Amino acid sequence: MDRALIEALLNEVREGRTAVNEALDRLRDLPFEDLGFAKLDHHRALRTGMPEVIFATGKTPAQVAQIFARMAQAGGNVLATRASREMFEAVRALEPRDKEPRAEFHETARAIALAQAPTTPGMGTIAVVCAGTSDLPVAEEAVVTARLMGNTVELIADVGVAGIHRLLAQKHGLQSARVLIVCAGMEGALPTVVGGLVNAPVLAVPTSIGYGASFGGVAALLGMLNTCSPNVSVVNIDNGFGAACIASLINHL
Repeated sequence: MDRALIEALLNEVREGRTAVNEALDRLRDLPFEDLGFAKLDHHRALRTGMPEVIFATGKTPAQVAQIFARMAQAGGNVLATRASREMFEAVRALEPRDKEPRAEFHETARAIALAQAPTTPGMGTIAVVCAGTSDLPVAEEAVVTARLMGNTVELIADVGVAGIHRLLAQKHGLQSARVLIVCAGMEGALPTVVGGLVNAPVLAVPTSIGYGASFGGVAALLGMLNTCSPNVSVVNIDNGFGAACIASLINHL
């Protein structure tokens, strides 16, 4: 439950359209709801501007579905990252039978998303850039996350430095973005190049794509941390979700 939903509920009480007891029932799970195996932080959106998100790795399909259903009932938008199709089917099984299915599974992003609440639009466009097609799962995770948070997002794919002309052909899209997320594996050079072309924050996401000496993304991470472009900041390996959260905060300032 975010600020807008609470304001709407309070206005309904003031106007007599919702009884006080009913409003109390809807607010009873603030600040968190205890499911036994999980404590759902319904209050997080009110505190931070971003709702709690389900990290599905390590959870069973039944656990993901129960958490997703309870968060959906609270009225906000819901996102589960690193989810499988089996988890999505479990989520769908708990949706109300008398309504059209609402949750969507984003295969490449490995994410389950439910958009049901209004969001405050971002001030500009977030460009999500990825070096190669192999980096798309991380880039798509960033895209899905940023869009669910109310941002206009442009995906610019397969523009790695091995063919620099492909990146330069996207110069207008790069330079018109208010903030950029750049995902790359191998040696991780792309964010530095992008940072040298734009006057906006660049959030670098090292991916675990590469041969043996890439060490599962550590080589890209170290390369990005040693960037010579001062407008580049770095998140953890494969963390498209985290980059999208930071980009959304910047885009809403």
